[in-house]
Amino acid sequence: MTHIPSHQLAPVHAWQKSSYSDGTGNNCVEVANLLATNGTIYVRDSKFVEGPALRLDPTQFKGLLAHAIAGFAAP
Repeated sequence: MTHIPSHQLAPVHAWQKSSYSDGTGNNCVEVANLLATNGTIYVRDSKFVEGPALRLDPTQFKGLLAHAIAGFAAP
């Protein structure tokens, strides 16, 4: 497996922070939606922008969101 830093996977303007950010913008995940260009959605840790990113297709991304939402609903 080859590691490509997440900032090289998508342009800077493509990354969007979670609306659940802690206000400083450093305690959240970021998503780059590149469906229109290559059919991929990337997810990375905003504290480690040089690090790896998850590369997901739309079905995988929907699964990730469903899992995250279920985690919020759990007591």
